[in-house]
Amino acid sequence: MSDFDETFDFVIAGSGAGSMAAGLYLRAAGKRVLILEKTELIGGSTARSGGVMWIPNNPFMARDGVEDSYDKATTYLESVTGGQEDAPAATPERRRVFLTEGPRMLDFLLAQGIELDRPRYWPDYYDEAPGGSVPGRTVVARLFNVNELGVWKDKLRDSFIKLPGDLPGSIEEMRQLPHMKRSWKFKGTLLKIICRGIIARLTGKRFVGGGAALQGRMLQAALRAGVDIRTGMPVRELVVEDGAVTGVVIEKEGRPWRVGSLLGVLVNTGGFAHNQRMRDQYQPGTSSDWSNAAPGDTGEMIEEMLAKGAAPAQMEEFVGFQATIPPGQENEEFKQGVQGMTASPHAILVDQSGRRYMNEGGSYMAYCKGILERNKLVPAIPSWAIFDSQYMQTYMLAGTMPGSEKPKQWYDEGYLKKGDTLEELAGRIDVEPGVLEATIERFNGFVANNRDEDFARGERAYDNWLGDPLHQPSQTLGSIEQSPFYAIPVVPGDVGTFGGVLTDECARVLREDGSVITGLYATGVATGSVMGRVYPGAGCSIGPAFTWGYVAAKHALGESEC
Repeated sequence: MSDFDETFDFVIAGSGAGSMAAGLYLRAAGKRVLILEKTELIGGSTARSGGVMWIPNNPFMARDGVEDSYDKATTYLESVTGGQEDAPAATPERRRVFLTEGPRMLDFLLAQGIELDRPRYWPDYYDEAPGGSVPGRTVVARLFNVNELGVWKDKLRDSFIKLPGDLPGSIEEMRQLPHMKRSWKFKGTLLKIICRGIIARLTGKRFVGGGAALQGRMLQAALRAGVDIRTGMPVRELVVEDGAVTGVVIEKEGRPWRVGSLLGVLVNTGGFAHNQRMRDQYQPGTSSDWSNAAPGDTGEMIEEMLAKGAAPAQMEEFVGFQATIPPGQENEEFKQGVQGMTASPHAILVDQSGRRYMNEGGSYMAYCKGILERNKLVPAIPSWAIFDSQYMQTYMLAGTMPGSEKPKQWYDEGYLKKGDTLEELAGRIDVEPGVLEATIERFNGFVANNRDEDFARGERAYDNWLGDPLHQPSQTLGSIEQSPFYAIPVVPGDVGTFGGVLTDECARVLREDGSVITGLYATGVATGSVMGRVYPGAGCSIGPAFTWGYVAAKHALGESEC
């Protein structure tokens, strides 16, 4: 290799899901590994997220007696992602490798001391499909004492999974807290969190949950293993020699700095959620202003790989996350999600004609795709979440607690619409009163019969999981009948894009003709997803990202069959 300022065995661009997994595996083999993160913080969108990995047939399911197998998981993925002829990354061979290597990847992480576990209950998003799991196939990290990172603790990107005062709660515990006033069990959860927080302060600990816990544990393990991690170091260019990627160009002390890589380069730099030019090209009608992806998701490494001959795959897709943006929160780092809101009793979603048009439960990716598809027929961006005073008294709204007084600014600036009658509310959102009234009347009829005849909301376990565990007879269906009535706008936000370059079953980047770009690997949302255009369960971007990072490392070491 020629003209490099320094050389490593393996170079990784980006520090999101999968980077540390690849680095750990290569370090276990005694290889020198460099991770280059362009921002000042470690963890990417994974750290910001709930930190959930979807890994079928994982060891925690076997431990807890939850039925699963390679065959059952294959049946499920075939039923929900199979037959996507326009999704070149969602091939049967890639599904096979993901389902085979995912559990092995977890075994490896556990052997490195990464403390993981499974939530007790988190259904697949299409749990009613053949092979679906109602208990769920998700894996999360245990709460992590970020002070264990020492000088690196301020380098870890924050997660949205956090409570006021930095109280330490898991994502499962946080889901219970909005209901604490109505349940002694959930009051007990709050007491447990408070006691844990007191003990943590007395012992000099600061726990984080969600993606920060997952990436914090991965960062700690990578540092202990001797992975060289550098922040504020964006990759500017891939070095190609004789058709193979042999290194990268970064900027150091104001000048280009060439870093060679003997075994290959792994790109794990995220998608292009914050690149509006690329969004307009590939995902018209979406906005970076609605995204919860990490600020570094600006797509330049996807474009660099494309410039080096990589084939694109599924660039139109994004991991939707329905959002609402109250006045004054336009520039907030985390946008307000409303996934659970319109899946809760006493709430529905309507388009700008006042008509309901989807199951408000289910996959957030399907939800946001539904908004965009509806908008082609009827104006639906924004759509309106419609709810009544029962909802206001019982559930959270845009980050505010149940029954609390809502900010005056919300009313003054027309964000939160209110009407003493449905006719008055219809006037506030500029829809025909008769249409909105008919929509509500029809929905209330479904509630009375405990069956949504239009969209089957509540007929899958996941719909009900999103709803209210204390509401009977349905956890998701509840009448909209008690005045006053309300509406807020909902837009098709996201937690990241879901398309990028095309990779094979060994995480190697492919050209348009199907040939391999030697020395170039990619994982995460810089690639087309093995799930294609569907999101089968919680963590279907993070789980595969970890898995393909692990697979890339194995291939670089000559340990795969490719």
